[in-house]
Amino acid sequence: MIFHEQDDPLNGETMIEIAIATGIISILASLFLAWHVNRQPKGSPKMNEIADAIRTGAYAFLKRQYTTIAAIALVVAALLYYVFGWHTGVSFVLGVIASLIAGFIGMDVATRANIRTANAARKGLNKSLRISFLGGMAMGLAVMGLSLLGISLLYIWFGDPKLIVGFGFGASFAALFAQLGGGIYTKGADVGADLVGKVEKNIPEDDPRNPAVIADLVGDNVGDEAGRGADLFESITAENIGAMILGLAFFPQFGINGVLFPLLARSAGIYATIVGIFFVNVKENEDPMKAMRTGLAVTTIVAAVAFYFLVTNMLTFNLYYSALAGLVAALLIGYITEYYTSRGYRPVESIAKSSETGPATNIITGISVGMESAVLPIIVISVAILVAYITGGLYGTAVATMGMLATTGFVLAMDGFGPITDNAGGIAEMSNLEKATRKRTDILDSTGNTTKALTKGYAMGVAALSAFLLFSAYFEVANLAVIDVAKPSVFVGAFLGALLPFAFSSLAIRAVGNTAFEMVKEVRRQFRTIPGLMQGKTKPDYAKCVDISVRSSLKEMVLPSLLVVAAPVAVGMLLKAEAAGAFLIGATISGVLLAMMMNNGGGAWDNAKKTFEIAGKKGSEAHKAAVVGDTVGDPLKDTAGPSLHVLVKLLNTLSLIFIPLFL
Repeated sequence: MIFHEQDDPLNGETMIEIAIATGIISILASLFLAWHVNRQPKGSPKMNEIADAIRTGAYAFLKRQYTTIAAIALVVAALLYYVFGWHTGVSFVLGVIASLIAGFIGMDVATRANIRTANAARKGLNKSLRISFLGGMAMGLAVMGLSLLGISLLYIWFGDPKLIVGFGFGASFAALFAQLGGGIYTKGADVGADLVGKVEKNIPEDDPRNPAVIADLVGDNVGDEAGRGADLFESITAENIGAMILGLAFFPQFGINGVLFPLLARSAGIYATIVGIFFVNVKENEDPMKAMRTGLAVTTIVAAVAFYFLVTNMLTFNLYYSALAGLVAALLIGYITEYYTSRGYRPVESIAKSSETGPATNIITGISVGMESAVLPIIVISVAILVAYITGGLYGTAVATMGMLATTGFVLAMDGFGPITDNAGGIAEMSNLEKATRKRTDILDSTGNTTKALTKGYAMGVAALSAFLLFSAYFEVANLAVIDVAKPSVFVGAFLGALLPFAFSSLAIRAVGNTAFEMVKEVRRQFRTIPGLMQGKTKPDYAKCVDISVRSSLKEMVLPSLLVVAAPVAVGMLLKAEAAGAFLIGATISGVLLAMMMNNGGGAWDNAKKTFEIAGKKGSEAHKAAVVGDTVGDPLKDTAGPSLHVLVKLLNTLSLIFIPLFL
């Protein structure tokens, strides 16, 4: 192992032991939170009936989706084993397994926390907030712990971070399928339910008479929980491995500390996240987002203090400024995303106002808001990269990325909070709970829309910053000094890279449209043919709508995912390593911009709709226009948008593995 080459091998071994211990503590803390949530009361038999249907549907989808992913992954693993050796093949399989486990944990806890959140909302806002937030935090700590533990153990086993790139590739590979498949499922059901239920039949969002309502609620879990858990697992995994590889280039300057710093940085982030948990509380009439901001701020401050001691003892003091650049960038992107997607601020209010003149003006304003929302985050990321490079050189960008990732656990908790509260609102409405309860779940649901958007903005910001890190690792492994864009092959490579996110997004959005088309036809058929359904005298066939979402999403997720895997390999083998590097740059730039536009625009459309619902204006013409805008934004913010930052990192980790074929 590399650290045995040092004069003080105990130092390196101790650092690895700390990382392993922290990973185990994080997983144990996750299990404790899951146990704590599971102890809370579940409510009435009617609530349990609905929650059980959601949970059963989520498990059924995940079983079929994971079977499909496993079959494709085994083929890829065999190819990697044959071409690159057993290290890459084995680490790829372990990455796929760990990523899917991370997603499963998120979904499992969420489907237990949703009913308990709804029941707690009958008594007060804070209790309901705490249950839903701790449910999300269980996912956050599990994801962080699994990633840290997996990388640390593989490093001990293989002894070289270059040999564990397959672990990051496996995580990204599984995450792309999980995020895309879950996104197609959830948005196909959501759009179908909204267009017929809200617009045509003028019934509430989670009305039990709507045949697609259970499929919609299931989708919240398989898309925003299982998909996002796998998604951010691959984020922190790929960046950690990339930073460790870059640390090898600075071995003469920092020794083993440069290689192992990313693992201790992740450990510091886990402990900071645990501290932040205790600061998320809200009074009955307070905005729950205030509690989230407080917890995130505390987590950032604790991480900043921990990074000071880590950087000054392991590296050099000037790199602390690089770490702060990453931490501050993460915080600023969070606040910018909140501004563009929250009720009460100009962007969402402008979309709500434009709804008064119909769907067309709603959509025009929403697109404008989405495009505008990409400006400030890109400036923040650009400044962070420049500050990190000026203060710490190339390794400074790695430290900045570790700083930005320090709050991932808390951000993941905020993301997991969103679908839990969405489900809680559905359970409350379908169970005919008190108006005061429904009002509380509406408030939490609206906050959840913002936290989900914030997570996507954060994840895209991390992808943008880490792309520079992973790209530097690509240069290091490919032994490239520069990329000459004057070469036709290199210029074409950049063009093709910029094209890929658009082609991928087109396929993803079309998949949602195809699923929604089938869903709308089925919901209309049931309203037309089932006697007494509209009057609430008979139950709809929920299972039929769930089956449509399952079949369509599993079929539609394969082509765009395989396109992402095949495109960079084809470019690298045909146009070689320099063109493949240009391909990565083009895909990163266009992918980041497109994702920010779609994520924030979709979140703003959603909360513009919520503005009318919380104000008691459901069913008004303006509300119907806002529902149409929301259905346009749904596949953008929950399918194509969040899948793009997985795409960006998958391209980088895949290219690192396939470099021998590009030379």
